Amino acid sequence: MADSTTLLLQAERQCQRHGARFTPIRRRVLEMIASASGGLKAYELLDRLAMEHAAARPPTIYRALDFLIEQGLVHRIESLNAYVACPCPEHAHGFQLLICRNCGRVEELHLDDVNAQLDARAQALGFRVERQTIELLGRCDDCQEAASQAC
Repeated sequence: MADSTTLLLQAERQCQRHGARFTPIRRRVLEMIASASGGLKAYELLDRLAMEHAAARPPTIYRALDFLIEQGLVHRIESLNAYVACPCPEHAHGFQLLICRNCGRVEELHLDDVNAQLDARAQALGFRVERQTIELLGRCDDCQEAASQAC
């Protein structure tokens, strides 16, 4: 995964290309998410932001998150109700998330053929996909190794 500095530069470029305002609050929320090792929940973000901006309230966070998601800079982890930075916002296709149930590490995959197959099958059944979320829960290499050494 890219470091937070790289992700912030990508975000600035992405917003410039789309003519979107990358405000200081939006930038800070993305910075907090990008520097986390796993996903962050909205209220965790609010607690962190409130330490820097006393006026921060839930709508502040949710508006920033909505913007970051719209710009493709952040993904919502549905199963955890948390948010993770997108390492490649220029990738316009679907994605899949690998989530470690031990440490919370999240990796993003881009298996476009998987998404295309699902879309095609849904269309064949007369179903129009509006949003697709594929999350795979398991254990990362580090957690598997730690578990095997504990035995």
